[in-house]
Amino acid sequence: MVTLVIILHVLVSVLLILAVLIQGGENVDISAAFGGVSQAAFGPRGAVTTLAKITWVLGFIFMCTSITLAVWATKRGTGSILENAPKTAPAPGRSAPAPGKK
Repeated sequence: MVTLVIILHVLVSVLLILAVLIQGGENVDISAAFGGVSQAAFGPRGAVTTLAKITWVLGFIFMCTSITLAVWATKRGTGSILENAPKTAPAPGRSAPAPGKK
């Protein structure tokens, strides 16, 4: 189940990046680049495009998968993987320091 959510999360991440990069900015005209007054900047907003709706849906799915993965990560064991590592002997030629000596 975790693997499925991770795969969905990565796929949605890539699609969200592409959807944001494809969209044009609000002030795309040449007058906005040089500080001129643009009618589009202060006029009424147009209808929401299909690409904007797709971006909102992908953003919602991304947030849901992020929260799900974060919750699952906190429910796993809190121990370190080094706690289960086998104890190894000191390297040849080196002796282990005696307890209490530096």
